[in-house]
Amino acid sequence: MQTQKNKLKEVAQVFFKLGFFAFGGPAAHIAMMEEEIVAKRKWMTRNYFLDMIGATNLIPGPNSTEMTMHCGYERAGRKGLFVAGICFIFPAIIITGLLAYLYVKYGELPEVKPFIIGIKPAVLAIIASAIIKLSKKAIKSTELAVLGVLVLVVSLLGVNEVLALLLAGIFGMGYFYLKERIQNKTLSISPILLSLVVSETVVKLSSLKVFLMFLKVGAILYGSGYVLFAYLDAELVSRGWLTRPELIDAIAVGQFTPGPVLSTSTFIGYQLSGFPGAIAATTGIFLPSFLFVLILNPFISRMRQSKILRHFLDAVNVAAVAVMLSVLVVMTIDTIVDWRTILIAILCSYLTFGTKISTMWIIAIGSVLGYLLLLF
Repeated sequence: MQTQKNKLKEVAQVFFKLGFFAFGGPAAHIAMMEEEIVAKRKWMTRNYFLDMIGATNLIPGPNSTEMTMHCGYERAGRKGLFVAGICFIFPAIIITGLLAYLYVKYGELPEVKPFIIGIKPAVLAIIASAIIKLSKKAIKSTELAVLGVLVLVVSLLGVNEVLALLLAGIFGMGYFYLKERIQNKTLSISPILLSLVVSETVVKLSSLKVFLMFLKVGAILYGSGYVLFAYLDAELVSRGWLTRPELIDAIAVGQFTPGPVLSTSTFIGYQLSGFPGAIAATTGIFLPSFLFVLILNPFISRMRQSKILRHFLDAVNVAAVAVMLSVLVVMTIDTIVDWRTILIAILCSYLTFGTKISTMWIIAIGSVLGYLLLLF
C-alpha cells in the first residue's frame, strides 16, 4: 500500500507531465486525464470521473484545471488537490512567462503555426476516444440518450454550455424523480436540496491591483477562452491598460501553449507590472478554482447517496458528454481544412483506437507531422 508521500509524488508526476502535453482546450485535457487517471492508473471508476466532470461544469473557473484538482484530492487528499493543480499549471506558466519576456523585449511572438497544425488533428482523435468511453457509462437509459441529443443540438446552436448543463440536470432530476414515484406509487416527499458551493501603451499597475482584477475574473469566469477574451477586454482594453492587438497576442499565447488557456494571465500580468505582475495575475485567476474545488469535492459522493440528486448528476453527466461532442464537431470543422490535416487526423485516429500508444506520444507525433508536412 502506497504511503501519503508516494501518492503525492505520483500525483505530481502525472499532472506535471500532463501540463507539458495538454494541448487542445478543456475537452482534450479531460480526455487525456481519463486515459491517465481512469484507464491507466485506475485511481477511480469511470462513473465517479463522470460525476466530477458534471459537478465541475457547474462552478466558475477552468474546468480541466479544476478536474486535475479533483483527481489530486481523490488520490492524496487536500494536499493532493494543491499538488495536482499547481503541477498542471506550472509548465504553462513558465512557458507563457518566457514568451511574455520575449514579447516585451522584441515585440513579436515566435512562429509555432507548423506545430499547432499537427497537434489539432491529433487532439480530435483523443477527444473522440474519451467521448466514446464516457458515453458508455453516462447513457444509462433511452431517456438519458434523448436528453444528451437535445443538449448536443442546443450546444451546436450556440446556447451557453453552463445553462444547457444546468437545465438538463434540473429537467432530468424532476423527470426521473416523478417517474420513480409513479412506478413505486408512493406519495412520500423527499426534500430537494441542491447547493453547489459554489507594448508602448501598456500601463504599469501595482501588483495588488493586478491580483485583485484577476481574482475577480477567476471567481466569475464561465466558459471558453473566447469568454475570457471578453472579460479581459472589458477589464483592460476599455480602461486603456492594454491595446486590443496586445490582448489578442496574449490570448494566442494561451491557445498555443500547453495547459489551461488561463495561463494568458501570466503573459498579461508581465506586460502590466513585470515579474511581480505575472505572479499576481496568475495567483489571482487560479486561486478561486482551488477554493471552489476544496469546498465542492466532499459533496460529490454525497450527491450520489441522495436519490433525487443522483438523477441530477446522471442528467448533467450525459449533458457534459454531449457538450464535449459539440466541441468535437466545432473543432473538426475548424481543424480539418486540407489534405495535411486529414492525413494527420486519420493516422492519429488509428494510433488512438488501434494501438496502446500514450496520448502524450500521439500529440508529439501529430506536432512533428504538422511541421514536416508543411514543408511540402
